[in-house]
Amino acid sequence: MSLEPWDELRTALHVARAGTVSGAAQRLGVHHATVIRHIDALEDRLGVKLFQRHAKGYALTEAGRLLTDSAAEAEARFDNLGARLQMLQNGIEGDLCVTTVPELCDLVLPVLMALRGDHPRLVPTLRVEARLARLEYGEAHLAIRAGARPQEPDNVVQGLGKFSVALYAAQSYMDRHGLPTTDADLAAHDVVTVEPGQARAPFDVWMAQRADRVSLHSNDRATLKAAVEAGLGLGFLPAGETVEGLVQVLPPRADWAVDLWLVTHVDLHRSPKVQAVATALKDSFSDHASQTAAKTEIS
Repeated sequence: MSLEPWDELRTALHVARAGTVSGAAQRLGVHHATVIRHIDALEDRLGVKLFQRHAKGYALTEAGRLLTDSAAEAEARFDNLGARLQMLQNGIEGDLCVTTVPELCDLVLPVLMALRGDHPRLVPTLRVEARLARLEYGEAHLAIRAGARPQEPDNVVQGLGKFSVALYAAQSYMDRHGLPTTDADLAAHDVVTVEPGQARAPFDVWMAQRADRVSLHSNDRATLKAAVEAGLGLGFLPAGETVEGLVQVLPPRADWAVDLWLVTHVDLHRSPKVQAVATALKDSFSDHASQTAAKTEIS
């Protein structure tokens, strides 16, 4: 016994409400023969009579009353679900997933927390991973990507500026080894960097071409930063880093910078919550770029 065809259940519900086939057909906008066919098919499938037919119309049997009461409850739940789905489409609330590369987590998290403060019914997720999320499969609402401009079809791509880095060292390292004054001097210094063969970013490639003394390899940027802070060697960190005990060794360079892109799927791009997050991210990244440029000029 199956209750899968919602059209037949809905027809039965309207017949119960109208009391006649013609009344139900008018409300449903179908021919009266369609109503009769739906009722007959439903009764055949269930093996029970739902209506008593008489000259003035259709009257519910006990089984029909049980069925249509349940159908009315289901209809109400569907209506409520539709309203909630519309609110998700029109309002800044519900789940929202942003995916980004690990280096940008510290920039993205404050944006999401600020939006959460303004919109308490928004439930953000920040997914930090190097793997590219497939927006077309709903793995994320927005993605921040680094490198070449994304080319996937059906995505809306907006520039977020550039991710700039500088070369840093801990004061403890400087006290022991001094600092390089030229690019060639780097060969005589300890460095921390990505694992062999994993240099993708321009600054990692630059480092791989010049560094002979690697004190630590890692695939994790947080680990590399901790190693620089611990005095294991020189390393690249986001430009403008102001961690106590760290000193900028070489300032940002244009050929070290990485292009950043904000990516959304075309089907979700215009929804209010995606637009709100996208606007906030663009404003935040623009402000950060200005602040970084000011710090660099001062230093």
